[in-house]
Amino acid sequence: MLTRQSGCIPADYYAVCPKQLIKTSFFAPVLLSRHREINRSRVQKRVMAGDLKQILFVESGFGCDQHGQNATAVVRACRNAIEFNSIPSVERLVPGGRNGLKLKIKIGTPFPDTVDLQEVKKVFPYGQTFFELVDGGLCCNSGVAIPELGDKNDDMLIAVAAVTVGF
Repeated sequence: MLTRQSGCIPADYYAVCPKQLIKTSFFAPVLLSRHREINRSRVQKRVMAGDLKQILFVESGFGCDQHGQNATAVVRACRNAIEFNSIPSVERLVPGGRNGLKLKIKIGTPFPDTVDLQEVKKVFPYGQTFFELVDGGLCCNSGVAIPELGDKNDDMLIAVAAVTVGF
């Protein structure tokens, strides 16, 4: 059973238990059941769109921030998604070469409104970036809070990213 002690749980939650209705003033009602049915209308926070005529590839990544409770997990997830990719023929395939690339980045993180997109954008060395941030990822207990590392509590934040590359 989740309680209000963790920094991950908004203060206005009622009791949370499997197969019960969660009702908060911030989120729409969500039904937790064996099949994890979620009202998806609540998840979109901020969207910047970019149309792709041709998709070259889609990669996914995972990032974790055990201390500081900031957007480090999002940066790590994006870096993880693209760190082992190489497109040597991009200059021939894409009109405009590297600068003609478009990257659509969808990120699931527990607190999408706190993400610094300028920091995340630094992960991508070239191309136009378009971000979509949604509620997702995970906020869980790290087991320890170390104030010297910037911890406000013992939350560990986990983010996931899907990066679609095209033009």
